[in-house]
Amino acid sequence: MGQILGILNEINDALWGYLIIGALIGCGLWFTWRTRFVQFCMVGEMLRLLFDSSEKPETGQKHISSFQAFAVSLASRVGTGNLAGVATAIAVGGPGAVFWMWVMALVGSATAFVESTLGQLFKQHHRESFIGGPAYYIQRGLHQRWMAVLFAVLITVSFGLANNSVQANTICGAMEGAFGWNPLTTGAVLAVLTLVIVFGGIQRIAKVSSVLVPVMAVGYLVLALVVIVLNIRLVPHVLRVIVESAFGLEQAVGGTLGAAIMNGVKRGLFSNEAGEGSAPNAAATAAVSHPVKQGLIQALGVFTDTLVVCSCTAFIILISGLYTSPELNGIMLTQAALESEVGSWGGVFVAIAIFLFAYSSIIGNYYYGEANVRFMTESGTAMTTYRLLSGGAMVMFGALVSLDTVWSIIDLCMALLTACNLVAIALLGKYVFRLLDDYRAQKRQGVRDPSFHRRQLPDLASDLECWD
Repeated sequence: MGQILGILNEINDALWGYLIIGALIGCGLWFTWRTRFVQFCMVGEMLRLLFDSSEKPETGQKHISSFQAFAVSLASRVGTGNLAGVATAIAVGGPGAVFWMWVMALVGSATAFVESTLGQLFKQHHRESFIGGPAYYIQRGLHQRWMAVLFAVLITVSFGLANNSVQANTICGAMEGAFGWNPLTTGAVLAVLTLVIVFGGIQRIAKVSSVLVPVMAVGYLVLALVVIVLNIRLVPHVLRVIVESAFGLEQAVGGTLGAAIMNGVKRGLFSNEAGEGSAPNAAATAAVSHPVKQGLIQALGVFTDTLVVCSCTAFIILISGLYTSPELNGIMLTQAALESEVGSWGGVFVAIAIFLFAYSSIIGNYYYGEANVRFMTESGTAMTTYRLLSGGAMVMFGALVSLDTVWSIIDLCMALLTACNLVAIALLGKYVFRLLDDYRAQKRQGVRDPSFHRRQLPDLASDLECWD
């Protein structure tokens, strides 16, 4: 296992060091420029749309609301990456990794807007809700079935299988650290709870996510803000350390400039998923009147995840000063940091928080795989097999293997998945720019609720199933 892990790490270093980081930043900057800084200029519209109740499904339909789709994607985003991923990035890359996570969020939110708008544009009808994602817009927009199938396989393996093992590993580690629970027992209970939800379909997943996500996020943010306020005098020092370490001006333990950038980008992507091609699967399920609406809401999800939740974890860890302890990593570092600030109950709180965060991520990740298994086949046997693997077998696998193993596997999966999706959205981005121009034009004309009809893109109309 050690030799295989070493090979995986070498492949990951090559992919992330020379390909994925450059592609992510390049696409993010290009989309930011072509959308005229949509992620900054339309924040107010994002917030308005998130809480807009004017979108109503057709009579007799049970389509997912815009907020529920946002919650499903946020359920996947706000999870292990926010508590364990941030800690791992700091432990390996130093405090400067936090700065590069921020950069990826600011730039990547434009990428998230583009991919989620495409998810909406090329969505299809499916039973009681819509279905879509990169596999669908690759096939309908680029007419490359082989590439669409490749993406479907990669995201199913990455999210439905590998990512769920990371979430399970973190939950079991947190429970063992806080309560001394055996990982095997925790994994078995977690697998049962997951299977109960995933066999209920997207309607049940959306309902559970729309409850769990707000509760867990607000509770964690309140505690984090209390810690930061009580240590407000240290905030300037923390910010200085982050910036100095980010540019190699101060060498943190285990961190050089290259390590800070690589770990900041990798963990930033794992957390906010901008450009990875996962969020469009959730974005496509929403019933909205214009594709740009859900693109804007999903861009807001990147800000929520990285600039808010991840920053809270980073500040708790850096305020504690425990990131210099070589024996602490992952969720253990976050637990130890919080315990040092609020007492022993802090570790218990993190254990409960990570259970909610990671559990919601498991069911959100599962749906991404389901949407893509359905793209490849409607076989009931294939879907049942996938559910048992995603919600059962991989949860147990994550509970029993090491932290390094699950992170190495997911890093490789993320790299391949992201490369495939970035090629697709770079080629299809021109349609998003036209949609955004149309949306802005309608807003300038005083239309509060812009709408879209497929005849507005005549060169693409025959490839669009919805938007009649």
